[in-house]
Amino acid sequence: MTLAALTEETVLDPGSTPSSHSGAIVRLLTCGSVDDGKSTLIGRLLWDASIISDDQRAAVVSASQNRAVNGEKVDFSLLLDGLQAEREQGITIDIAWRYFETADRRFMIIDSPGHEQYTRNMATGASHADIAILLVDARHGAKRQTRRHAAICDLVGIKKVVLAVNKMDLIDWSEETFRAIETNFLKMAKGFGFTEIVAIPLAAVTGDNVARGSAHMDWYDGPSLLEYLEDVDPEIEVEGAPFRMPVQLVIRDAGDFRGYAGSVASGEIRVGERIVDARSGLGAVLRRISTMDGDLPAAGKGDAVTLVLDTDLDISRGAVLSEAARRPITADVIEARLVWLGDTPFDPEMGYLLRTATDLSPVTSMSVSALVDFETLAATPAHACGVNDIADCRILLGRSTALDLFADLPLTGNFVLVNAIDGATVAGGIITWAQSGAPSVGDNVLVLDRALLARGLCSDLGDSPADRAEFHRRAQETAILLRSVGVPVLIEI
Repeated sequence: MTLAALTEETVLDPGSTPSSHSGAIVRLLTCGSVDDGKSTLIGRLLWDASIISDDQRAAVVSASQNRAVNGEKVDFSLLLDGLQAEREQGITIDIAWRYFETADRRFMIIDSPGHEQYTRNMATGASHADIAILLVDARHGAKRQTRRHAAICDLVGIKKVVLAVNKMDLIDWSEETFRAIETNFLKMAKGFGFTEIVAIPLAAVTGDNVARGSAHMDWYDGPSLLEYLEDVDPEIEVEGAPFRMPVQLVIRDAGDFRGYAGSVASGEIRVGERIVDARSGLGAVLRRISTMDGDLPAAGKGDAVTLVLDTDLDISRGAVLSEAARRPITADVIEARLVWLGDTPFDPEMGYLLRTATDLSPVTSMSVSALVDFETLAATPAHACGVNDIADCRILLGRSTALDLFADLPLTGNFVLVNAIDGATVAGGIITWAQSGAPSVGDNVLVLDRALLARGLCSDLGDSPADRAEFHRRAQETAILLRSVGVPVLIEI
């Protein structure tokens, strides 16, 4: 389980996946603050651009009779709000998935909740998306939750964002208001890693600039939402990325067959090339690439394969196979940015496990250094975090783990934190910095234990949660400084 599988979602009547087109489905996330019109926008897009049966249209029209909006006869949000509680409250609670296709492309829409209470569900949806459609109400502009959702989209690696300025009909189609919202958002988003931001003024209820252009906004010469989605390239794979394959399973039979099964996370590998286990350094030459449909000469990102080597390696689930020249980092200290999803706040004394692609590593200690301020989007010093917070932290692992920086290789640079007692997911994050693994205890290793630190560097600290967090932070900072000058250090606190 990785950041792309933060929670176990409920799929709400997704229908059948279209099969008339070849190629991958483009996955769209709709997000933003509550009441900005996400469900109505996507319902309108489905209504205008996809095939909806006559009886389904009639059912929606009938159900809309007591929910008419601005004189319109159809409440398009009914196509998305699948739970009874959602219809009663008029908000999206769970993730709704819908498939549709046009003449040029197939889409999967992930309609995520806007309410702060359901941020966990939104983060789950974002982890599956290629492109984010971030809605704002033209009357109010970006809200605190809008900024939170933008930060989560950046955290999970979404690079392309549509700023959908909705309800333009309620501000008399004002270009001045739209441009002000666009400018403010672009200024806010400078600190994120988005590579493309397109702002589109629209009105979901009337359909202006959704699946067709608008006669009310002749000052806007850009594409409608659907036109943009049909043309945009969702692919963000780095060209020439190094080969990575986290091992999911070691397959053996009664004979001498031994294969390492998994999905290629990045790069490409060919028969005859040498690969290594990143953590142990053990290497071998690739002899076969086996699949259910026969052997392949090469495998690339996304391929589910079994690799057969010319030499058996003593490795198991959790190992990361890589090319010999460009290997992952084997780290026992990482810095990360994460979104806290657990109802119980972070507790430095609680036991946590760090789950990467297929590996599970014990967390020896963890400290929070900063929280993202959703008014300014700046990182402010802090030592604690709770539900829906986005935090910067430092994590010390109980053993070295093979991983990458998220900025280099997203699929092997993200993680989830789970509660060591019940296995519940408490946070999902990305790795921003990593330090090579610490040595085992020996005559030349300095051990920083609790007693030693309490007598000196941490003698001014008490037993409050904030002081315990600061104790862990100082220990880790000291270890990093000593290791940087060649002193092998092990923390035991």
